[in-house]
Amino acid sequence: MKRILLVIFACIALTAQAQVSDSAQVVKFGYLSYESVLKTMPEYGAVMMRMDSLRSAFNAEMQRVENEFNRKYEDFLEGQKDFPRTILLKRQTELQEMMQKNLSFKQQLQKELTDTEAQLMAPLRIHLNEVIATIAREQKLALVINTDANACPFIEPMLGVDLNSAVITKLGK
Repeated sequence: MKRILLVIFACIALTAQAQVSDSAQVVKFGYLSYESVLKTMPEYGAVMMRMDSLRSAFNAEMQRVENEFNRKYEDFLEGQKDFPRTILLKRQTELQEMMQKNLSFKQQLQKELTDTEAQLMAPLRIHLNEVIATIAREQKLALVINTDANACPFIEPMLGVDLNSAVITKLGK
């Protein structure tokens, strides 16, 4: 990622230098915090409410499954002294199978949550990307950089255009 950014900045610098010497026009780029802008979208709140609702339902089901397992395990511990060997082994096997099913179920729920969130966020991301592209074209920017995760510790204010407020404003319309 850092190498790609370095190559992009080198290309911008070379292009800017060539254009400055040719026509005194500088290539500019835009930058913004994608996640911050995404979180300002009205639809984002609705998606997060839906995800919270799903998480609550999944957590309640996981708690029910866990309580059921704990109850059976406690019953097993209480009766293990009195069980004949065959019943003891059968109950141990049942508990192991139940634990495996619970782990598998938990992984399945986590994957479903992740997939659902990606599916619900896709239209928001598409819309945001379209707005960013529109603003970049309007301002004749060569590219737009996402500054999340400290990807760009320094941006030259003379070359870069902060698009955060412009994108938020356009999304609000």
